[in-house]
Amino acid sequence: MLSVTLSNFGGQFADGEWDGLVRLARRAEEAGVERVMVVDHVVMGPNTGAYPAGTFPGSTEMPWLEPLTVLGAIAGATERLRLATGVIIAPLRPAVVLAKTVATLDQLSRGRVELGVGTGWQREEYDAAGLDWSRRGPMLTDLMGACKALWAPSPARYDSPTVSFDEVWCEPKPVQPGGVPLLVSGNLHPRNLDRIVRFGDGWIPMMGESVAGVGAGVAVLREAFAAAGRDPGTLRVQASLPILRDAAGEVSLGRSLEAVPALFAAGATIVNVYLAAFCPDPERAPEVLAELVAGYRARRGEG
Repeated sequence: MLSVTLSNFGGQFADGEWDGLVRLARRAEEAGVERVMVVDHVVMGPNTGAYPAGTFPGSTEMPWLEPLTVLGAIAGATERLRLATGVIIAPLRPAVVLAKTVATLDQLSRGRVELGVGTGWQREEYDAAGLDWSRRGPMLTDLMGACKALWAPSPARYDSPTVSFDEVWCEPKPVQPGGVPLLVSGNLHPRNLDRIVRFGDGWIPMMGESVAGVGAGVAVLREAFAAAGRDPGTLRVQASLPILRDAAGEVSLGRSLEAVPALFAAGATIVNVYLAAFCPDPERAPEVLAELVAGYRARRGEG
């Protein structure tokens, strides 16, 4: 599956013109992209040094649109695009509210939603929400289990250290059987591996993870799925297309796309492209998207 990240943050669109994201999503669908993804920050603090993927790509003052709201607008303007978060800082939302919101979005989009989840990296967001930063890992695990319970046949019951309920109805359920797929971000340390195997449907490696790193992680996850009695063939893995440059030092979509076959051979099921890296000007999106889809299909042997 070919996926693109749309920039629901920063300065691609002026204040009051963020509906341009919806038009950009329509252009992606028309070009043949199969999935769009948006990201998440609820508030920003002044300290960005903890950003795990290098230098934080922006300022604390820049705008961040709420991802599920953005996907709702895109759902109403498209027909086939899968709608994903990558990632939503799930513990900042109460489990029952998140389960209800996502199920509603899945109903309105006729089953097109995928939820990439993580704990985030910024302590200030947890402080501002009145949440215990030190408990972010258990909160994510418990929230995933609670969502799965709420999306199963009612009445729902769930008991964990951070969220519990007994005999509640959360209707309607998502369209997708078994609920909305949950893909967990981050490194495969034991706690992350455990939550993926227990409650997850897939993995989102850290941005910039090598092909070898993706392959090693997929092997670990497939073995863990099998040991838990789960079908390793159902595992979803989203890998990022590397952003490579040509001999002149310019970002090159063609060079970057050369990694596609290796990523799929390593076990990725989704290749995600950060669109703004190759197309900072939304007005150029139709030609860049056409080049992206054609190049991707050629390297997948799809003509």
